[in-house]
Amino acid sequence: MKKYLLAAAGVVAAAVIAAPSAVGASSEPPTDPTPAPALHPTPAPALHQTAKPTLHPTPAPAAPAPARIRTVRSGERVDAEQGFTVWLTEDGKHWAGPDGFENFRSVVDGNIDRAQPGVSHQSEGDASGVFHSGLYYGTKEAGRVELTGAGGRPVLATLLELPGRPGWGVWYARTGPGGDRAAVALYDRAGRRLAELRG
Repeated sequence: MKKYLLAAAGVVAAAVIAAPSAVGASSEPPTDPTPAPALHPTPAPALHQTAKPTLHPTPAPAAPAPARIRTVRSGERVDAEQGFTVWLTEDGKHWAGPDGFENFRSVVDGNIDRAQPGVSHQSEGDASGVFHSGLYYGTKEAGRVELTGAGGRPVLATLLELPGRPGWGVWYARTGPGGDRAAVALYDRAGRRLAELRG
């Protein structure tokens, strides 16, 4: 009987001794020999900004340079070409065409107000072209006189004055056939429009 008790006690002791070893073995995690793949973060897509075009403002067209005013003596005849002649006296504008007939526009008879800028216009022509002329007045700072016909292209007139800058003068210009109707504008030397006569 004592043999069986001793044998049973030995079995129990062996079980108690083996139990911690089993517990200890299960407490450590198993080792995985295969390494985990490295994580490579996906870069964010690059932002490409569209370049904005540089704006270059178009400069306004420059005003034509002031016309050179020719100073003439009283009664001096000026050849205006194509058979026309122009001259000035203290009382006004004179001109003659190819037929030799003389014309006159006064600056002293009260028909124009020389206290205010203004411009007048006379024209005559034939199949070869049209001769335009007139008075400008009311300013001592005249810069240019322009004609603008139906085609819209401005024509710069020639300016004549007597000595001493009397505040008035004569202009003349030529256009092609059929251009007898034209707008006329007077500008000062700074390019400001002083007066206009619509065609």
